[in-house]
Amino acid sequence: MQTEKSFDRTLGHIPSGVFILTAGTGNRATGMLTSWVMQAGFEPPTVSVAVKLGRTVCDWLSEGQPFVLNLVREGQKELLRHFSKGFEPGDHAFEGLKTTHCARGVPILNDSLGYLECEPMAHLDSGDHRVFLAKVVRGKMHDGEGRPMVHIRKTGTKY
Repeated sequence: MQTEKSFDRTLGHIPSGVFILTAGTGNRATGMLTSWVMQAGFEPPTVSVAVKLGRTVCDWLSEGQPFVLNLVREGQKELLRHFSKGFEPGDHAFEGLKTTHCARGVPILNDSLGYLECEPMAHLDSGDHRVFLAKVVRGKMHDGEGRPMVHIRKTGTKY
């Protein structure tokens, strides 16, 4: 049997993309870093995303509110710094950033590599996170340049 230390490192080395999940509209709009995202189906196009229980965004997605996954480009450390501090609804989460809004009013980060507009279909609690299954309804690459950021953690038991 593996020791906790070796299990922890192995789990942490599962690579994942880096995204800014945006949700809410108007003054309630907010954004958060997320890396536990993956494609989960072709027809309909589906993704899964995990959000820590207790976050306001988790409640919104549980209610079926739409969200946008903004794909972070390799080297966009300023975007990571901006969203790493965390925002509560009503905070100015997009101050200093260029945004547009999807048809449902959720912010899209103009400087991201691309984005996917999503609608939650189902969810399942997994320990301290809720995993959402969401249908991708629209999306696009902002340009053909750049590569998506990939994240590998040192540990599999904390951020």
